[in-house]
Amino acid sequence: MTDTALIEAARSSKAWPFQEAQRLLKRYPDGAKPDGSPVLFETGYGPSGLPHIGTFQEVLRTTLVRRAFEALIGARPEDGKTRLVAFSDDMDGLRKVPDNLPNQALLEANLGKPLSRIPDPFDAGYESFAAHNNARLREFLDRFGFDYEFVASSDRYNSGDFDEALKQVLRKNQAILDIMLPTLREERRATYSPVLPISPTSGKVLQVPVEVVDADAGMVRFTDEHGSVVEQSAFGGMAKLQWKVDWAMRWYALGVDYEMYGKDLTDSGVQSGKIVQVLGGRKPEGLIYELFLDANGEKISKSKGNGLTIDEWLTYGSEESLGFYIFPNPKSAKQLHAGVIPRAVDDYWQFRERLAEQELDKQLGNPVWHLLRVNGEGKGSDTPGAGDTLPVTYALLLNLVGVLGAQANAEQVWSYLGNYVEDADPAKQPELAALVTTALAYNREFVAPTLVKRAAEANEAAALRALDAELAKVDPATSAEDLQTMVYEIGKREEFGFDNLRDWFKALYETLLGSAQGPRMGSFIALYGIDNSRKLIAEALSR
Repeated sequence: MTDTALIEAARSSKAWPFQEAQRLLKRYPDGAKPDGSPVLFETGYGPSGLPHIGTFQEVLRTTLVRRAFEALIGARPEDGKTRLVAFSDDMDGLRKVPDNLPNQALLEANLGKPLSRIPDPFDAGYESFAAHNNARLREFLDRFGFDYEFVASSDRYNSGDFDEALKQVLRKNQAILDIMLPTLREERRATYSPVLPISPTSGKVLQVPVEVVDADAGMVRFTDEHGSVVEQSAFGGMAKLQWKVDWAMRWYALGVDYEMYGKDLTDSGVQSGKIVQVLGGRKPEGLIYELFLDANGEKISKSKGNGLTIDEWLTYGSEESLGFYIFPNPKSAKQLHAGVIPRAVDDYWQFRERLAEQELDKQLGNPVWHLLRVNGEGKGSDTPGAGDTLPVTYALLLNLVGVLGAQANAEQVWSYLGNYVEDADPAKQPELAALVTTALAYNREFVAPTLVKRAAEANEAAALRALDAELAKVDPATSAEDLQTMVYEIGKREEFGFDNLRDWFKALYETLLGSAQGPRMGSFIALYGIDNSRKLIAEALSR
């Protein structure tokens, strides 16, 4: 594959990251800004809480678009044609104390102050609550190898880097009010101001009317909490902006070209888009993605705790499988719960194996092509990892550990893998070793407690005896395919009275494995071993 061929294929691809990147290419047909600076992608983060799976998906999806744009213009990650900024809105005032944080009294005493000016409730040695959470954000993003630049709102406000943009906000104060006031309830209009001054006495972010005294000098006038009229500068961290105005100002000041956001911020995006135009800037390109749902189809809420955390997914699955699950259809809501993990793991590896055999246009529609390039591993037209395979599926691993029981360990699993995998060794097969660990955890938490092996019906018992008799004759090295054929042939025999093969396999799963669903039985027998499989049959027949 040549880079020219990649560019041509990328420009006609229907995969959503390329469709998003095409919008940026229309914005900058030459692939660069008029001043030659990099095209800027941004993701936002509110540090009142710790980073979570929503943070991951937004950075991942934005990076997918970034890499797709680089492919469109024939750039490599190291060329510096693009930038990704992870922006922390740590000048926001703390509105309420989250229930899951320590030192509740400390936080309660600092309500209303910017997150960057509240002591660290974790007593972890950070200068502020926001500094602690910002450090966790960077650790979180670094864990996944994302290429990004971290920017803290407090640094930009306090250093004066935002002062020029703030002047423009003050100059356009009335125009911004004209945009915002019609969208607010009557009581909110009475106190609304685009600028939120910081009280010189309490240090709190004030929600009070503000009069612009001198826009170019940054001087504003307001009445503070105690009724005193205060005239002070809005520069140098003495004020911040209302959320929608702040978002627009950030786009204007940083020159953001692409930012996606959740459906819950649709209205904010509309108003901020109007405000950035008033300031003299341009709204970034970006898609509006749907939010995650829990197993019951309800919106995931951090306060309810009805979602799945990053750590939980990585306990039971892999990082790649999470990316694979998130990749498709960002405009459609996805249920996020432990039950989706096994299939996501296996689907990822199926698509990864298929990648090397696909024509270029099909590769660009394969989620794995995009995921392998997220961290800059793909150079130009190269796609490392294409064609890699796992010798055993995650579903089959789960069936094996399910039979072994909740107390199964990795050493036991690898002893069985030796029946099925050539040169089975966790040191030589680290990706399989990682899946063994997650399969054991998944089995303990979700599989073992649900397994109930039932007794066989008369016709099922007769078929099991026939299967046992055939297994007694075969060589222990018989292939999984030949064993599968044997199982098929027994299920087809009229004497056992199965209406279809599905009923036969369901009987095998329920009597031998204790589950309504299961693997290809030939593969399972090859993995578990002929003698052990016969013992399972004997146990089923004894019930």
